[in-house]
Amino acid sequence: MAKTLILIGIILIAIGVAWLLADKLGFGRLPGDIVIERENVRIYIPVMTSIIISIALSLLFWLFNR
Repeated sequence: MAKTLILIGIILIAIGVAWLLADKLGFGRLPGDIVIERENVRIYIPVMTSIIISIALSLLFWLFNR
């Protein structure tokens, strides 16, 4: 149980660091991402960011599966 919690913590830390790096690289504000701004509402739909992340994860899993 302790090893599982440590592993989950390490994974969460890695995700957090990747999130910060991705923000500095411009992910989240790519052309193709939809942003709707009104007076008190902001709706953000990351279409292109999701496609790029999906392709990257698919390639990564494909490489690990080989």
